[in-house]
Amino acid sequence: MAQTIDDTLVDLAETHLPNKMATAFLGASIRHGELTINVAREHITQVLKFLRDDSRCRCEVLIDICGVDWPARENRFDVVYHLLSPRNNMRIRVKLQTNENAPVPSAVDVFPAANWFEREAYDMYGILFSGHPDLRRLLTDYGFQGYPLRKDFPLTGYVEVRYDDEKKRVVYEPVKLTQEFRSFDFESPWEGADYQLPGDEKASGGAGKG
Repeated sequence: MAQTIDDTLVDLAETHLPNKMATAFLGASIRHGELTINVAREHITQVLKFLRDDSRCRCEVLIDICGVDWPARENRFDVVYHLLSPRNNMRIRVKLQTNENAPVPSAVDVFPAANWFEREAYDMYGILFSGHPDLRRLLTDYGFQGYPLRKDFPLTGYVEVRYDDEKKRVVYEPVKLTQEFRSFDFESPWEGADYQLPGDEKASGGAGKG
């Protein structure tokens, strides 16, 4: 009887990958028909190469690399690699943990597509990748300060950009809010007003005539 995709994933998670990856393998889980494995940061390139070349895996397509920020955690970032095996019709997600100062080995030599994915993770989160051929910002402007997808990054940012007609160039200035933070009017869904709202006077009147 042929194995189902779920049986295959269970076998990979419980037997095949722990035996083949040794100290790089830190755990696994299966949800929604997809396998997620947790690995040690320093072994990520060996893990990706194994998942690409192993006949049981054949994860030959790197779909994405993204970051997740957990500010309260010592290693605040998850770096998540999404892999696809067209031959075996399955997906494997690889996760590792790191922080602002510990670089993750670049996967560019294993999957060339990792180049821009890693640059995006660096640009948005400040995650460092050692051995990357061109680790610089990808989506934000030149001279941008901070990392927009970190959860402690202010919603307004640190600077605003505008074109100065007198200087005939783009200028960067500190953000200036037109009103104090969370100072809302009565139409805001976040706070109630401390005065009578238009229409509320009807509720305090006497009962209407039938």
